[in-house]
Amino acid sequence: MAIVVLKDLLEAGVHYGTSSSLWHPRMKPFIYGKRNKIHIVDIRQTVRGLIEAYHYAAKLGKANKTLLFVGTKRQARDVVREAARAAGQPFVTERWLGGTLTNFETIRASIRRLDAIEQDMASPEYMRQPKKLQARQGRERRRILRNLEGVRNMTRLPDAIFV
Repeated sequence: MAIVVLKDLLEAGVHYGTSSSLWHPRMKPFIYGKRNKIHIVDIRQTVRGLIEAYHYAAKLGKANKTLLFVGTKRQARDVVREAARAAGQPFVTERWLGGTLTNFETIRASIRRLDAIEQDMASPEYMRQPKKLQARQGRERRRILRNLEGVRNMTRLPDAIFV
């Protein structure tokens, strides 16, 4: 079975690029042609790149390496989340937080804060706290969970990122 089928890519509309007035000259080797002021992407090169990415990801999987899945577009969120969960890998589907890789300790601190909030919510004293404090902690928990749900169990930097 083929990894990628050209016909499927064509039907999905992968070959449609951007407006020909918005292109960057370094993209010239990847452009097949131009139609109605829109660049057509060379799908053969796309297929080659997809096959290379497939083999690289498979090699990482066999070596038990960490692959961070990133897909923040609305259409890709569910697909990326399900693929990452099926592979047991971390993911980012909502918002990419600046410093996720370069300032990982701060991200870990936010995750520790989330754990502390959830531990606090599980205690019997939580219901005795003022409603305002409960609401504030609930909002903070939802915000942190939304942004860091997928990287919650990530203890170290990933070996590769799949965007």
